[in-house]
Amino acid sequence: MTIHILKSGNLLLLNYMPDRFSGEVDWVAKRLDEDGEVCISKVFYFTKNHVEDDTDDDWLFKLGVLNRGYYVIDKDILSISYDLRIHSSCSITPKIFIANRGLSVFKNMDAVISESITIGGGEDGSIPEAEFRELLRLFPTQTELKHYVRSRITRILKDYFETTTDAQSKFETYLNKKRIPKKVSREPLSKAYEVKKYEFIRAELLEMLDAEESFDEKEWQNKILPFLLLLFPKYVAVLDNLHIKDYYSNPGKVTNRYIDITLADANGNIDIIEIKKPFSNCLVSKGTYRDNFTPKKELSGAVMQVEKYVFHLSKWGRNGEKEIEAKRSADLPNGFTLKIINPRGMVILGREKGLTQKQLFDLELFKRKYRNIMDILTYDDLLKRLNNIIEMMKR
Repeated sequence: MTIHILKSGNLLLLNYMPDRFSGEVDWVAKRLDEDGEVCISKVFYFTKNHVEDDTDDDWLFKLGVLNRGYYVIDKDILSISYDLRIHSSCSITPKIFIANRGLSVFKNMDAVISESITIGGGEDGSIPEAEFRELLRLFPTQTELKHYVRSRITRILKDYFETTTDAQSKFETYLNKKRIPKKVSREPLSKAYEVKKYEFIRAELLEMLDAEESFDEKEWQNKILPFLLLLFPKYVAVLDNLHIKDYYSNPGKVTNRYIDITLADANGNIDIIEIKKPFSNCLVSKGTYRDNFTPKKELSGAVMQVEKYVFHLSKWGRNGEKEIEAKRSADLPNGFTLKIINPRGMVILGREKGLTQKQLFDLELFKRKYRNIMDILTYDDLLKRLNNIIEMMKR
């Protein structure tokens, strides 16, 4: 079977040519007659009203209609929630609709957003064609799917079998070979152990970053958190899913909020940590606004979320301290007193790979703007911190 997409006048057409050697050249007509609808390539759903021509077993279906510079494709054709709009200047081929193994590109996009999709052109809210092509590139290939499945299986089976990752086995080999000589200073040994500990963390983090698709966000947070406690040793207690009260969003009514991760230092001071997965292209825009690269929604949204949590936590004050201590005493050291005194935040997300020096400069300006209330770190920042710690320890 072969599919082509054609622009003809004000119409966008899909030309379907069945495999004449399969013996099923008339299956489209049968489906239309018996069911009133036919599905082409697991993505396109056409009725008889969409048929423009069916000469010599080739089928020509009306896919979209040109309206104000955009081809509008009926939502029912793609089985999505809203009509799709693609600018007439865009190169429109089957590949922008169908990903590897028959995955519907727009059905997958529709599953994670709740508004109409516009590709190309200059309208506010439209996805630039270049960025959309980048999104298509991120759809998994056959090889990536294989690695993804194996990675998920490995992480589950590791709890029941002795198979381990290279980074873990190297660390354990080092510990098994370690010998403590008699009547010698333990300082060199302790230092060597610390170096290996941080080298192990770095290796694990790099391995996770290479397979981040195999983790959901909660799994990712649970894996990263122990590393953060070693990188930021001032924290001694973890309070996950911390319940706080919001007195401001709905005047006259208390709203319950839940912070994914809250950390307490040795003095009882509370800080808020927001850990996001290391998605690429989630830090700053590709294009400029008045010669500035602006923060993307993923970054600005995470910062705003932490900012609000800091605000609500601060307003709760001493009453909040007492309530948290009472409800979460099992998670705190004996006799531990919490203090809500100018809580700070930390946001960890994104990779810097592919960013230009100008983009990195504008990203740094954005980070420094919020430095008085939170630290904004990329996963590259964490790796730099690890590299610096290891280098200093080896001196």
